[in-house]
Amino acid sequence: MIRFIANLFGGIITMLTLGLFMGALVGGGVIFMYSRDLPTYETLAQYTPKMISRIYSGEGQIIDEFATERRLFTPIEEIPDLVKEAFISAEDKNFYHHMGFDPRGLAAAFYEALTTGDSMRGASTITQQVMKNFLLDGSRSAERKIREIILAVKIEQVMDKDHILELYLNEIFLGQNSFGVTAAAQTYFNKPLSELTAGEAAYLAALPKSPSNRHPVRNHDAAVFWRNNTLREMFENGYIDEATYNHEKDAPLLTVQGGEIESFRTALPPRNYFTDEIRRQLSKNFGEEEFFSGGLSVRATMDPHLQSRAAMALQRALEGYDRDLGKWRGTGKVLPPEALVDEQSWRVALGETEMPRDIELGGQWLPAVVLEVQDQQLVLGIEGITPSDAEPSVVPRSDTAWFQGSLVDNFAKGDVVMVSRLTKDDGSFDHWTLRQVPEVEGAFMAMDVNSGRVLAMQGGFSYQTSVYNRATQAYRQPGSAFKPFVYASALDSGYSPATIVVDAPIEIDTPQGVWRPQNASNEYYGATPLRTGIEQSRNLMTVRLAQQVGMDVIAEYAERFGVYDHLNQVLAAALGSDETTLYRLVAAYAMFANGGERVEPTLVDRVQDRYGHTVYQHDQRVCLGCDEETLPAGQAPAILSNRTRIMDPVTAYQLTSMLQGVVSRGTASRTVNLPVPTAGKTGTTNDAKDVWFVGFTSNIVAGCYIGFDQPTPMGRAASGGGVCGPVFQEFMTEAIKTYGGGPFHVPSNCMFLKMDRFTGARLPDDAEGDNVQPECFRAGEEPVFGIMYDGGFAVSADLPLVEEVREAQRNIVTSTGDTATVGDKATYGTLSSGGLY
Repeated sequence: MIRFIANLFGGIITMLTLGLFMGALVGGGVIFMYSRDLPTYETLAQYTPKMISRIYSGEGQIIDEFATERRLFTPIEEIPDLVKEAFISAEDKNFYHHMGFDPRGLAAAFYEALTTGDSMRGASTITQQVMKNFLLDGSRSAERKIREIILAVKIEQVMDKDHILELYLNEIFLGQNSFGVTAAAQTYFNKPLSELTAGEAAYLAALPKSPSNRHPVRNHDAAVFWRNNTLREMFENGYIDEATYNHEKDAPLLTVQGGEIESFRTALPPRNYFTDEIRRQLSKNFGEEEFFSGGLSVRATMDPHLQSRAAMALQRALEGYDRDLGKWRGTGKVLPPEALVDEQSWRVALGETEMPRDIELGGQWLPAVVLEVQDQQLVLGIEGITPSDAEPSVVPRSDTAWFQGSLVDNFAKGDVVMVSRLTKDDGSFDHWTLRQVPEVEGAFMAMDVNSGRVLAMQGGFSYQTSVYNRATQAYRQPGSAFKPFVYASALDSGYSPATIVVDAPIEIDTPQGVWRPQNASNEYYGATPLRTGIEQSRNLMTVRLAQQVGMDVIAEYAERFGVYDHLNQVLAAALGSDETTLYRLVAAYAMFANGGERVEPTLVDRVQDRYGHTVYQHDQRVCLGCDEETLPAGQAPAILSNRTRIMDPVTAYQLTSMLQGVVSRGTASRTVNLPVPTAGKTGTTNDAKDVWFVGFTSNIVAGCYIGFDQPTPMGRAASGGGVCGPVFQEFMTEAIKTYGGGPFHVPSNCMFLKMDRFTGARLPDDAEGDNVQPECFRAGEEPVFGIMYDGGFAVSADLPLVEEVREAQRNIVTSTGDTATVGDKATYGTLSSGGLY
């Protein structure tokens, strides 16, 4: 019997041993099979989470942010213990004690899957969740669970618990496009982690399992239940005391989503054309993936105050033009009858209506709904406004005098409109006034002429109405705003501001037939100096000048300055028939203002990666002495310019001087009048489909374009000076308060002589009068007294040397010994090369 029992016991032992061996063999096989092709620890160690890219103003204020996943990475040592404890209580209370997985929880999950026939769910430790989120797919199969456990055990052997928790707390999705606890604390409570209460931390910790079903407003009761459940776990685990537990579980759940807390987004200005253009350019330079998820810190060149002034100046001009048309178009939006049954209904419906809410011209523009159309007033429901006896929500009939028709003709109950508060001179409320987003559009841009830093950019009336940036994306004909490049090429070819060119009819044979350009006035002015030609924007002079200088030379200039990549070498292009952008044209004018040196426009001063390393910096100039702690008395750091010269400094000054005449007595004189030296050029295309003004001081260049998106005549009264000039004037009046302005730099080799600006003749040094214009000449090219050496129809780009001119002078002395002048007959003749000397 004893032997039998011994044999039986031995057999059992053998069976158990064989079973254990087979189990180990099978287990080892499973581990081997599922361990193949698993991600390595190095993959996790090199992981960089997707982070928000932020744009900062020059003062360091956040002005915009972009992200595919809104995440703000926070090192584990900066995450408060309260937050860690809340998530550990809710997700994995044995986190600091297990080896990567929880056997009891895993067994329960297997049992549930076997009995219900459902896929495996739950029982994942924080380490397993990290594996799932970072290295595996999100399926719920048994195979994935096994791989998850194997990885978790391996990772626990090579990575400490705090590092694993850091990855988890920064990666986890918590709803509302918030990834990680820092972004979620901001999204739900507008707080940094350090200011969260136990209840707020508990709510965040309750979100990972089902954020969409625990929304603080839509699923309020469920949200409170799971918050309190986490609080109970925290209390039972010893993380909070009983008094804190009782206080926090009875506290209301106050969140940004419920409207009890102001959103952090209200501190951000609405997205505008400037920051969106940064997004477009940096996405191209760095790639969209890096820009939207690389955690870049972008220092913008934008001056927030000037950006606001640019927007308002352009909006004022666009709205003014629109109102002059005298037509009410409305918004095209109407609330349905069921939305008008009571105040709560129309407020909800109005709030959900897509309307621009980024317009502050004359006060904030607000959406409103017409509740009643009376004979002498409109009764409105205005978003965010509670009417009172002192400020009734009505628009009086007198406010609508600017458009045709009665109130009944133009409005109906349910119409959605835009209004703003109109105030009296003392700032008190007057009445609500109707506003209308214009159909006509435009753009404005300003930049530093020396650094290329773009200070302001407005690409349309309202970004929320249209994100199309007309400053950088709209290619339109610049018209006469291109003429300075024609004149620059002539000045560099030996002409002077006093050179005579004939303003007379001209016919050009083209493949399409004979082209007969006209001046805007449809008149002809005969022999005229170049200065007057550009001041009065004479088309015929410009065509004749381009014909003689050569379109190949002009094209080279336009391309060198970046106005075009390839200019069509036809004479019509001299009048601005080829399309370009405001961005390109303003940048090109900056090179006139700075004396002829290349400057590249930029919206970004510097870009840093997530680690704080500078990956782009616009200003590449060298600063001598900037790194020195001390400098000798009387010395200061010096910045060395590394800009490339693309234009002779004398030419740049001559052209700038001529463009000053455009402002002082030419086509912009009625609307541009700044207290500092100012130069610029107007532009108006055929039928006034596009109007322009680009101008500059010694420090800032700015430009305006206005026109319809679908080219449409703006009317005979529209012109670059009349429509765009006031925009430039309004903006620059404010800009020079900060950036100043002074005389334009005069090259050292400029020789000034007094010239008659009407005839181009040289005058005595003591000459005075309205006709006297000091002109800059290069040494050796100074004119002689009284000679008008007219180029007529055949002005040549190869001007004679000074001695040849003087020889010509001797040959045209009359028999009486007087110096000859060019009369009417000679004016229209074909004379040899020259100009007015």
